[in-house]
Amino acid sequence: MNYMEIDTPALIVDYDIMMNNIKTVQDYANSKNVNLRPHTKTHKSPHIAKLQEEAGAKGIAVAKLGEAEVMAENGLKDIFIANEVVSPNKLERIKKLIESIDISFGLDSIEAANIIEDVFKDSNNKAVVLIEIEVGENRSGIIEEDDYRDLLSHLKNNCPHIRLKGIFSHDGNSYNAESLEECKRIHLTSQERTLKFAKIAEEMDMPLETVSVGSTPSMLNDFPILDGITEIRPGTYIFMDASMKNACKNCDTAATILASVISRPTDERVILDVGAKGITMQTRTKGITAVEGMGQIKQFPGVNIFDVYDEHAIIYDKNMRDSVKVADKVEIIPVHICPVVNLHEKAYFVSKGEVIKEVPILARGKLS
Repeated sequence: MNYMEIDTPALIVDYDIMMNNIKTVQDYANSKNVNLRPHTKTHKSPHIAKLQEEAGAKGIAVAKLGEAEVMAENGLKDIFIANEVVSPNKLERIKKLIESIDISFGLDSIEAANIIEDVFKDSNNKAVVLIEIEVGENRSGIIEEDDYRDLLSHLKNNCPHIRLKGIFSHDGNSYNAESLEECKRIHLTSQERTLKFAKIAEEMDMPLETVSVGSTPSMLNDFPILDGITEIRPGTYIFMDASMKNACKNCDTAATILASVISRPTDERVILDVGAKGITMQTRTKGITAVEGMGQIKQFPGVNIFDVYDEHAIIYDKNMRDSVKVADKVEIIPVHICPVVNLHEKAYFVSKGEVIKEVPILARGKLS
């Protein structure tokens, strides 16, 4: 059927654009001689993850253990949890996964290492970890070189049940860069810092198999990848969103939310049947990813969602109000696609206006 016949609100994925986005970033990784490990928190779909692997990706990244379990249950065999895992209960779940797939996860402290060592001391398999390096986002990750050296020494001398596979970083501060030139500087500076920590490990006779970096703004403008980086982990590129359109020139927006006009109460106000529970309340107001409002209306360039309630989107635009009727449908380009996908049970793949497949979002809601 034509996708405009789908009941609303609904997550729509333009299949052809998505596949082109997959190819574009895989070609970029290939041209830089690094592995691509896409972060699947954006789409939360084993089906899409397999499309990425079929195109050449070396495994996947996830944000949470629950996502990893869903991916593993559906045939994904090489998974990195790009996050610290410290709960003994979660580590017990990893012990089960490690019996059948290649799974690794992050840590950034001796405290975490001690918890991991204690859980894995009775296991036939070692815990496989990557140390996170803070590179400017002001989130998690090792900051001081002395703390990093202490952690390396502790792993080497006190943690026989942990295997250090590598290090990873995330230059999420690239989203707030004021220009593409600043984005490039953040991209290169974060790599340099990550490689500095890789060098320290080598000097301590702990060479690393994996040196992993990445964020979508850094990976879609053909910026250089420095020698020594082995892997990149962009995620948003698969779908893109309103904020990414300004930051990245080489991919197009594949995902939208189809919504219906349910009211035109004034001569300039339009109400749609989706709100915070379908598109979130997120905004982006800084740097190259800054965008007006809480979502853009695809059919009306320049028109943005002014406000949202739980189940309503509020738009003020006289031209749109005069151009649509109650029950008409429009597409919303979300500000930030990752949390939006997590709100939907399935995606409709569309090609040339026709629905070609319904894909369940099997890892939605897997927050633990």
